[in-house]
Formats: sequence, C-alpha cells, structure tokens
Amino acid sequence: MISNYIKNTGLNLIKALLLLVLIVQVACKKSPALQEDPYGGGKAPLGIKFSTDDPTPNSGGADDAVTFKISGLLSYKNNFQFLVNEIAATVTAVTDSTVTVTIPDNASSGGTTVIANGQSFFGPKFTVNGKVSIDASFKAVNGTNAAINDLLQTNDGNYLMVGAFTNFESQAPSTPVNHIVLISHDGAFQSQLASGAGAGGVLQTVNRLDNGQYIVGGFLTSYNNRKGINGITRLNIDGSLDSASIEVINLKPQIPEFGLDTVATFNGGVFGTIVKSFVNNGKITILGNFSNYVKYFYLRSTRDFKVADVTKMSQIARLTTDGTMDSTYNYNPVTRQGYAGANGDINDAFMQADGKIVAVGSFSTFNGVQANHIVRLNTDGSVDATFAAGTGTDGPVTSVRYNATTGKIVIAGAFNTYAGKSLNGVALLNADGSADNTFQFSQLAGGVPNFAAQLNNGKVLVSGNFNSYGNIVRQGFMILSANGALASGYNNTGAFQGRITKMIETTSALGNPAVLLVGDFTKFDNTKVGNIVRVELKK
Repeated sequence: MISNYIKNTGLNLIKALLLLVLIVQVACKKSPALQEDPYGGGKAPLGIKFSTDDPTPNSGGADDAVTFKISGLLSYKNNFQFLVNEIAATVTAVTDSTVTVTIPDNASSGGTTVIANGQSFFGPKFTVNGKVSIDASFKAVNGTNAAINDLLQTNDGNYLMVGAFTNFESQAPSTPVNHIVLISHDGAFQSQLASGAGAGGVLQTVNRLDNGQYIVGGFLTSYNNRKGINGITRLNIDGSLDSASIEVINLKPQIPEFGLDTVATFNGGVFGTIVKSFVNNGKITILGNFSNYVKYFYLRSTRDFKVADVTKMSQIARLTTDGTMDSTYNYNPVTRQGYAGANGDINDAFMQADGKIVAVGSFSTFNGVQANHIVRLNTDGSVDATFAAGTGTDGPVTSVRYNATTGKIVIAGAFNTYAGKSLNGVALLNADGSADNTFQFSQLAGGVPNFAAQLNNGKVLVSGNFNSYGNIVRQGFMILSANGALASGYNNTGAFQGRITKMIETTSALGNPAVLLVGDFTKFDNTKVGNIVRVELKK
C-alpha cells in the first residue's frame, strides 16, 4: 500500500513538471504577440488640427466665403466634410494651413467641425449673421437667479416682473428682490418699488386693476412678512401691500393693541396655486391648481387665530376687487360649491375681449364635459360647446397665446394631433378654435416645443428642448413664417436652453422691432443669460 502510494505520487509529480515545461514553451512562442499595440485595431491620428486664431471673417451670412486656419487637411482634400453647427458647408479651397468654405443657407451660430476618415475635429465657434440677435444695449445682463413667470408693462413704461427668483442683477441681499421686481424699459433695476421683504412664495401672475393697483397671484402665503394671504393679494401702485387695521377679538383687554390687527385689505384666496389671473368688468378671474376658496371672518378672529370660511372651488373662480367670491361664476347654489373643474392640471390660459377664457393643460374633461387638453369657458364658467376644438389634442398642451392683431391662437405642447389632424406639437388656430390649415408644422426631433406665440407680422416664435426642425438644425428656438416654414434670415441664432413663459413685442435701442423674452432659460444664441433677454428682429 505504502509503496503504491509513493509510486503514484511520483508519477503525479512528474506529470505536473512536464505540464509546467509545456506552458513555459507555449508562452515563450507567443511572447512577441504580447508586445503588439493593444490599440492596433483603432484609427491612427490624422494630424488634423485647427488653429486657435479666429476665421476670416469671424462672422458672416449665408453664401459668404470664410477661411479657417487648419493644418493637415491637404492629404484629405477630397475626402472630408466641413460643418457649421452640424450643417454641411461647401468647401471651395484647401491649402496646407487653411480651408475656405461657403456658409450654407440654413446654418446657425455654433461650433465648426471637420470630419475625415470617420474622425471629428472641432474648430472655433462661428457667428452666423442674420436678422435675429441679442440687443446688447439691454441692461439686464445677469438677470434673475430663478424663473420669471410673468411681467406687466406699467403705465409709465417700466416692467413689473414676478416669479420664483430672489435676486436680480445682484441687487440682493442689500435690496430684497423676493419674487417681484421693477425694471426700466431698457432692463435697469428700479429701486422705487415699495415691496419691502417681497412675496412669501412663488408668484405666477400679475395684473393691473382699473384704479392702477396690482393683483399678484401664485403659491403665496405672505407679502412683506404680512401673513394671512392665500395665493392672491392686492398691491398699491407703488408695490406695497394694500393693508388695513381692523378690529379683532381681544383676549387680553388689559393690552388694547391686541384688539387690532393689520391685514391685507384683499380678503379672499385659495388653497393651492394660481396660474393665471384676468381682470375684466371689475372682476378678477383666477385659474390654477387649487381646490378651495377661503375668506376670513376677522370680527370672530384674534390676532393669532383667524376664523375662515372655506368653499370647495376647483381650479377656477371669479372674485370681486376686495376678494369676495362671485357666486354667479362656476358655482352650484344647490350644493354650495363649485363645479368639478378639470380632471388634470391647468397650464396656461388667456381671456378674450368678450370675457370668455381659453384654457389648456393636461386634463381630458372640464366640469364633466370632454375637453382634451383645451377648453373655452363662457362668461359664467360653463364649457362653451361652440369652440371648434373637436377632439382636442392627444397630449398635454403647455402654452396658449392669442394675437389680437392677427386674430389667431397658437398652442404648443407634447401632442401629435389636434382635432384628429396631424400637428406635431404646435398648432395655429382660428379664433373659433378650428385649425388654420395654412400653417403646417414640420417634424421635430430631440424634444418637444413648450412655448409658441405669433408676432403681429404673422411670424410664429417657437421654443422648447428640440434640436432640429424638418431635418434642419434648430437648437431650442426658431422663428417660422405664417405657413410654418423656417422664416428666411430669422434662424441664424445658436443654442437656446430653457423655457419661455412670456413674450412682449417692443423695439430695440436702435428702434428696430424686438421681442422681450422672459422665462426659465439660461442660454440664448450660445450666450449665457438670466431668464430675460431682449432680441432684435430686423426687417
């Protein structure tokens, strides 16, 4: 037994030694392969390199000849592409240190690229001249630190802006800029607004009453540290809170001042958020995503505890100028509450001259009536069955705008059809809600539009997070002709990032047509901006 064990062990040892020798021999035979380039299957550098010098000229328009300094291209003279912001340019000359190209018709400002042998080489940014440019004379450069949701031109030509911001042009903290600010027509900060500590919450909307006072609304709980405000309040012409001293129950008669309280004169509000407000015939109509109307009974309240009367009102209500709810609007006297409202969010709305309201959002019914993402309401808050939206849209609508000059409505959002017709995210409507078939919106890629508005000259401004339109590079912003085609000469600007909430037509410092854009955006034409920009639109 022992001898067999020793014998077997010896044999196993010999086998192991033979196997080791074989492995070493194989490894030695293959050792040259270990020295091969592990990246041998890749592509060798081509030696193409852009110069850091600017091209000549450093800006130009369609069909202009431009020379870029670049080395290493001559060897690939007939085998490369030159792109201006992803649009192929025609190459007219190549040397060992330069390339000359013709700027293509549909090019916009952005980076330049050479593609050779499947490799990309990135060059300098090139500015494409056109009819659209940032108005450099506008004084709002840094803008705000958060979204601007609405702005209103004051009677003296300034702009009152509201939003989610807490700073404008680095004025804070020395000057509080909490969700409301006054700027001049040319974008300069105006210090005369008596807003004090500002709004305690994000403001979404601002309107002017007939007497010059302002109505502001949003998700609002206080103003200039005065509490007891629910979503909406009234401001004096100078921006201060319209307030009053009223009598309340005094639980400490030995301290007479406890029998008085200073409160907002506007006594009415909502539990939730107000998205839009409209002033018409001495009444204030509010829309948003709220569930109840609330009013305080101050004579039954103390300074520390307010007795409230709450009425169920879903998403829409009409108030008098002192905040009292108008029970003739969207209110059922039998159930003593409002009607159902929308079954989804209201995103945007506008009021017609006759007091009717067109609202859009993510809902499919309004007050129990089918209304796919768009509805028109009569002056009593009921659904207007004459509005010719048909089946509406097949997806949410983000924005709606009306142009009184052209008489057209423009909607934008994440939809593909309107009233059963193929419309890829933007639709131009007649005043009765029917689609204007002369406007044909082309195919977008890379995202969806979230804002569209028609200019008085018929052109349509569109923004969103898309990167091409009809297979032409458009990075989040474009201007269309009235038929939906890209407006010639008006699409030279580069990348836009963010969302526009409002557009006002105005003039530039040179007197040229312009638009003032505000919203939640950080870049326009490849330039960093702070949610506000004035854009010149040359004729």
